[in-house]
Amino acid sequence: MLKRILGVLLILALVLSVAPSFDKASASGATYYVNIDSGNLNLRKSASTSSTIIGKLQRNQSLTVHSQSNGWAKVTAIGKTGYVSTQYIAKSKPKAAATTDYKSKAISVAKNNIGVKYVWGGTTPKGFDCSGLVKYSFAQAGKTLPRTAAEMYGQGTKVSTSSLKAGDLMFYATSGGSKVTHVAIYIGNGQIIHSTSTNGVRIDNISNSYWKPRFVGAKRL
Repeated sequence: MLKRILGVLLILALVLSVAPSFDKASASGATYYVNIDSGNLNLRKSASTSSTIIGKLQRNQSLTVHSQSNGWAKVTAIGKTGYVSTQYIAKSKPKAAATTDYKSKAISVAKNNIGVKYVWGGTTPKGFDCSGLVKYSFAQAGKTLPRTAAEMYGQGTKVSTSSLKAGDLMFYATSGGSKVTHVAIYIGNGQIIHSTSTNGVRIDNISNSYWKPRFVGAKRL
């Protein structure tokens, strides 16, 4: 009996000594995809949020996973090897977002609030500031955005005014210069809907004499 037990233990020891961990074995060489809603996924030099960012990966970007451990994956992508959070990668390519649907709904929500007064810091139909209206409208459509206009400007992809589509965000510097202080939703036909400090939620033309010279840029989510 003792010999049998020792034999089993020896076999287990051999298996454990040559077999990689479950995470490493299941992930090694596998193709994964970046699974984020917007922005970029940071590729870091080591498995830490304080580590140097060596690259930025976009939604649906394919990558090769070498190993996974403690919420981090060692991967190769865009010709570099580094680490990403396992929270933002998936084995299958994420389904395309229903872009038109949620943007159309966000515009509809914003239009339903035309006339609502401007309230600094306001994020509800009782009163909106500019980013409050945008955040609320998109939230009602199932899309989460940052709180401020400046933070929103860090999302999405830049687009030119000649290629604007309904649902794009337009940013302005009301104090001059290039510092973003105002955000509006482009609704098509050269128009934006936004919450202004003088008139509350309203629709304006992008060629408006006040807003046009203060335009900073547009982003597509």
